[in-house]
Amino acid sequence: MILDLGTLVVAALIYLLVLFLIAYAAERGRIPSRVTQHPLAYALALGVYATSWSYFGSIGYASQHGFRYLAIYLGATLSCLLVPVLWRPMLKLTRELQLTSLADLFAFRYPGQATGTGVTLVLLAGTLPYLALQVRAVVESARVLSPSASATLLGLGFCVTTIVFSVLFGARYVTPRERHEGLALAIAFESLVKGVALVLVAAWAVTSIFGGPGGLQAWLDAHPEALRAMQQPARESSWASMLVISCAAAFLIPRQYHVAFTESPERDALSTATWAFPLLLLLMNMAVPLVLWAGAALGLPGPADFHVLAVPAARGAPALALLAFLGGISASSAMVIVTTLAMAPMCLTHLVLPLGYARAPGNLYRRLLWARRVLIAAIILAGYGFYLLLDKRAAGLVDLGLIAFVGVAQFIPGLLGLLFWPRATRTGFLVGLAAGTTLWTVLLLRPLWTGEGLPHEATALAALLGFSTHEPWGFATFTSLTLNTLAFTGLSLVTRSSPEEAEAARLCAREAPSLVAGNVTASSPDEFRRQLAPVLGPDAATAELDRALAELGLSYGERRPVELRRLRDHIERNLSGLLGPVLARLAVSEALQVDPSARTALAEQLRFVEERLRDARGMPGPVRELEAVRRYLQRILEELPLGACALGPDQDVVIWNAALERLSGLRSEDVRGQTLTRLPEPWGGLLSGFASGPDADAETQLRLDGRERILRLHRSLATLSGSTKEEPERTEGAVLLVEDLTERKAMDARLAHQDRLASVGRVAAGVAHEIGNPLTAITSVAQNLRYEEDPAEMHERVGLILQQARRIDAIVRALVTFSHAGVSGGQNEPVTRVPLAPLLTEAAQLARLGRKGADVTCVSHCPEGLEGVGNPQRLGQVFVNLVTNAIDASPPGGRVELFAEEADEQVRIRVVDQGHGIPPELAQRIFEPFFTTKQPGEGTGLGLALVSSIVREHGGTVEVDSQPGAGATFTVVLPRAMAPRATG
Repeated sequence: MILDLGTLVVAALIYLLVLFLIAYAAERGRIPSRVTQHPLAYALALGVYATSWSYFGSIGYASQHGFRYLAIYLGATLSCLLVPVLWRPMLKLTRELQLTSLADLFAFRYPGQATGTGVTLVLLAGTLPYLALQVRAVVESARVLSPSASATLLGLGFCVTTIVFSVLFGARYVTPRERHEGLALAIAFESLVKGVALVLVAAWAVTSIFGGPGGLQAWLDAHPEALRAMQQPARESSWASMLVISCAAAFLIPRQYHVAFTESPERDALSTATWAFPLLLLLMNMAVPLVLWAGAALGLPGPADFHVLAVPAARGAPALALLAFLGGISASSAMVIVTTLAMAPMCLTHLVLPLGYARAPGNLYRRLLWARRVLIAAIILAGYGFYLLLDKRAAGLVDLGLIAFVGVAQFIPGLLGLLFWPRATRTGFLVGLAAGTTLWTVLLLRPLWTGEGLPHEATALAALLGFSTHEPWGFATFTSLTLNTLAFTGLSLVTRSSPEEAEAARLCAREAPSLVAGNVTASSPDEFRRQLAPVLGPDAATAELDRALAELGLSYGERRPVELRRLRDHIERNLSGLLGPVLARLAVSEALQVDPSARTALAEQLRFVEERLRDARGMPGPVRELEAVRRYLQRILEELPLGACALGPDQDVVIWNAALERLSGLRSEDVRGQTLTRLPEPWGGLLSGFASGPDADAETQLRLDGRERILRLHRSLATLSGSTKEEPERTEGAVLLVEDLTERKAMDARLAHQDRLASVGRVAAGVAHEIGNPLTAITSVAQNLRYEEDPAEMHERVGLILQQARRIDAIVRALVTFSHAGVSGGQNEPVTRVPLAPLLTEAAQLARLGRKGADVTCVSHCPEGLEGVGNPQRLGQVFVNLVTNAIDASPPGGRVELFAEEADEQVRIRVVDQGHGIPPELAQRIFEPFFTTKQPGEGTGLGLALVSSIVREHGGTVEVDSQPGAGATFTVVLPRAMAPRATG
């Protein structure tokens, strides 16, 4: 049966139009994302692995090598078992680093233009025979159904059609980093079409030619040689080389890498692909022997490559033959489209742009887009030219595919080194790749042109090593990979990695990357734009900067060195998807220079450690425990009621906790990475001055939100010991604690005032008694004065009156001063030099004004000239309270003594009584607010709490030493006022 060429052309055009509509609908959002990004669509798209070689050539290969044809698909299935080990790490690297091609991946790991160029040339050399195979398959399949068709027109028409489709739906975006959902869905549809077509032909052959499964079994029983021809080659020949090269090709050939990694959906689809992709290959391969045996039963002449078309054509089934033809078109077009879309950006990045194309004047994005389109057309036409130059009798369809598979297998050593061996070097990779591809060229590519087979020396060596001399795949794979691996391993061991290469190795091997040192010299995003403009052009520089700022959530007002360094690295990563990693690194290094001498901010170091620990969260053992401890400590720090600010060595803010956010009104994300001097006032000046000052503790008063606030600041330096005993400690940062004392000061002042009022009430009776005695004396003297006529006696009596009046005045003044002290509402009290002798004497006098004071003797033993540092009124209240308590605890006729002495830079004041003492179980509680041992109504429980608070505010301590029945001794230690330095 012969079909008209016009019918074939119209059917092919209608089919391609359907592809156009599917891709267009997906790109326009007419097909929902749950379909375009479905894992099954991704698995079907991976079916681009099965090209015309699988669709047509597998039947021809099975006719010669039996069940060994399955090795090509078992190798791909084996690669799916390696998804956790190989595919997932590669997908993660591709997404994080925006590596859009295999050449980008290797150029990142083994940095240098030579790496990208070498990988691209090898892949291009392996791709052209594969493209020629597709053209040849389309031409010959059409001529099977329409023998009079022109091979030139068929091949050229196929190439032009695929160029148009590839340009329209594969080169619409400026950069290949964008996913082409329409293209991916169209490729998935093509896989479905070719799979369904092949299975339908096989099912039709079983039912129409053999009469069903029973008839097929009967035919096999009658023709045992057919089954024997399938089994014997599989038993006698090695499968190892075929499994190795097909396993590598399943994710390393350009089209597979592009679909598996560059066009992968955002949701995780690899788990589904691990079973769905092998299932698709299984269904297609189950049809191969059935179609082969149907052709043998019909006695079809010629090679079996195109039996899938000849079988239905021979039995007069034109519709099925046409469907089979469309399945072949689907297999070939999908391979050509995806391969050229993968190779065009690779050639642009690693062959064209290094020649200076990126620096040409004009719009960079437009030039790159048109360059990719031109390269798409050039690559497809180069494949067509290769088809025209090839001797069509030199190799079958499978032979051309296997040549490409062996070529791409040369990347196996470099890939394993990339993922698992940080010691691997660029020199080792390039030399190993050159050695392996040289042998590949000599053993496989050269015979394509000469048709002479393996060279004589190679044939002899293959026989010596036990390889078959009839097919070169095993010998070529073994020798090329062995030489490649030996050169790669040996040279990697004897050469040294550059710092850049070592850092890339750590990233690719999923080890913790090192912290990049240095800060960007540019001080703002606007300066980034100006410096990028000469390299990328003004429009591209602005667009890339805006994109990076948006992705990082930064603004043009950003000035933090840490964030600017992140911005620079992110721009480089984005440009890697546009220009490739080598040119992106060169462009960013030229435009956005880094000062390597600048010390990396501690905020960035902390972020780096947190990211490493966060990545290790799922890991068992010490790392996981360390991460749990880190999160626990971070939570404690964040929930501290005190404001906490951790600083790096250059006063850059590392931590700014929630309490400090509330107090200052500054958000942590806006402050982290900033130096203190860049913070808004008053915080910038306050904190930077305190961090650099000599004092580790200070109190200050600020006006915040219209209110006066009292803040206490504390500084703790973070020091790092030297590596040797001789090396001194060095300061690596500091921690500042900021406590708002406003409410506490106000509360303390109110409590102090209440305690004073209570003390005034307690001494009111004593005051009346003390004032009453001088008043009685004054009244008596005044009455006698009326009768006194002697001037001398009158003068003496007036003096007595004045003396008693002054005594009354002193008592009243002391009481008024005591009752009004500490009512400032929390404001700072003046701190001066305080003479202790008169202070203790006055405190003893005031305390004796109480109801029991007359029966207790108070004696002060304080050297004259001894001075402390503090507020006189506050300290007076301390000692009045202590002496009052001592008097209350003393029996009638008891004695309370006050002692004061110097102790280095401190003064020590002791208040000793002869009372009943304090039980040990109560000694720790007497300084608690509202705790008292007195009877109800005799005490407030605030006196000693207030004493403790005031003494702490003065930088001192208060202790009690007591034994039941032996009295108590309260010891107050305060800073001593140092003698003023002599001047002049």
